[in-house]
Amino acid sequence: MTETILHAESDRATGSSASRRLRRDDRIPAVVYGLGMEPLSVSVARPDLRAAVSGAAGMNTILDLTVAGSVYPALIKDVQRHPVRQNITHIDFIQVDLNAKITVSVPVRLEGEAKDVASGNGLVDLTMTEVEVVTTPRNIPDELVVDVSAMTMETTITLGDIQLPANVAATGDAELPVVTVLTMRTPVLDAEEAAREAAAEEGDGSEAVEAVEGGDDAGA
Repeated sequence: MTETILHAESDRATGSSASRRLRRDDRIPAVVYGLGMEPLSVSVARPDLRAAVSGAAGMNTILDLTVAGSVYPALIKDVQRHPVRQNITHIDFIQVDLNAKITVSVPVRLEGEAKDVASGNGLVDLTMTEVEVVTTPRNIPDELVVDVSAMTMETTITLGDIQLPANVAATGDAELPVVTVLTMRTPVLDAEEAAREAAAEEGDGSEAVEAVEGGDDAGA
């Protein structure tokens, strides 16, 4: 699990106007809380935050959040983003006990080439891009890698099939599908189906005509 130092400034003024001034200075308003501490209003430099979470762990990076000489082991709990520009406008940091278990979401990455699926005109489909796990902060995996090389057209990889690191447990049902196979339609099959539908419609029309003609003959 990745750890890094992130410096924050305390004693920031709160309120919309103060937050706008911070953002103009390329700083992000934030709050630190957890483990019984009083919530602490801070701010972090946007470039420093970007560098801190640029590693493989991303938002799951353990941060040694340093505020006025005090260090808070913390994770990013929540971020707020601008509705249009999508840049971060506020952050919630939660202080964590490095020896206590927490629940986090870990990204899933596929590797390998499913040759049997490709030859069968199929497509490997990642249905669960993140897996929620319970573990201690230092044991949070950066990602969960799933090898799809052995997949066939009938294969489904479930949550229970994923190999998790030691002391890491998934919270979801073991039968939940994580990777499935989609069957791709081909122009030939589409044409054949269209022809069958057209033939069926013509058949229905012929039967209707025969029924009417038969009725007229019977009446005459």
